[in-house]
Amino acid sequence: MDPQSGGKTVAKVTDRCFEATGHSAFICDFSPPRTGDPESFTQPNLDADFISVAYNPGKAVRVNSAMLAAAIKGETGKDVLFTLATRDMNKLALESLLLGGQMLGLENVVVVQGDPFTQRDLTRVKDVSDFTPTRMISAIAAMNLGTDYREGQLRSPTRYCIGATLDLGRGIGSEAQLAHRKAQAGAQFFISQPIFDVADASRFRQAFEESAGHDSELPVFFGLQVLEQDGIIFSSVPETVRQELEQGRPGVEIALELFHRFQQAGLHNIYLVPPIRRGGARGYGAAREVLAGVERL
Repeated sequence: MDPQSGGKTVAKVTDRCFEATGHSAFICDFSPPRTGDPESFTQPNLDADFISVAYNPGKAVRVNSAMLAAAIKGETGKDVLFTLATRDMNKLALESLLLGGQMLGLENVVVVQGDPFTQRDLTRVKDVSDFTPTRMISAIAAMNLGTDYREGQLRSPTRYCIGATLDLGRGIGSEAQLAHRKAQAGAQFFISQPIFDVADASRFRQAFEESAGHDSELPVFFGLQVLEQDGIIFSSVPETVRQELEQGRPGVEIALELFHRFQQAGLHNIYLVPPIRRGGARGYGAAREVLAGVERL
């Protein structure tokens, strides 16, 4: 039990994944708002196992991911993750933020690098990158043992369940090698960018085994994106899927069909990505339809 979460048990991702429960598990992506006004914020009404609060999507000024995750947990009781980018803070700031997250009752964090700044961006903002993501994962693992980046002792250790990211579109072999290094550093689960070919999952697992010399026992939440005809797409989408969208097939229907392919391929941990619209708005209604339409096996 955690006093900061109102006496509620704070679930860790590794406690709720398919490997732990035998049931499909969903993490749903959620973008923080561009205002700190609590009256204008609508709580996520998403029936996922976890809400994953993104880190400054679009490199825009948004509510801090850890603070919003704690607010969602406190107001709704939903289990949460927050994303933390190494791009914007030095070691002192990152580890201090993690202690603040601990005080707020947070226990799940996903480490990312953050989208690179363009030359134009760099005229207004500085890239810090004091840690690489792999070194940040190692640092959090050390904090879980009670040690900070200066090798000083914390008054009490953190207890974060540490997540890392995958982008199989960058090359499955190289991504598997990087995943192995992140696992060695202390990552306990992975979240992937959306995939549309379920065979990529088995290719990744084979490449990981070749790199590590053993199977990966860590849960991987493979990305399932809900598409919209005029939405923004960051992953490589097959031409057949694009044509179906252009011909008017609903993105929810396409996502549910792909979900069943995931199930048939033994992919039971899902990272659900709601539609991303121009200007940064999200189609959470479509995500709710997908969650309502799936059969939890």
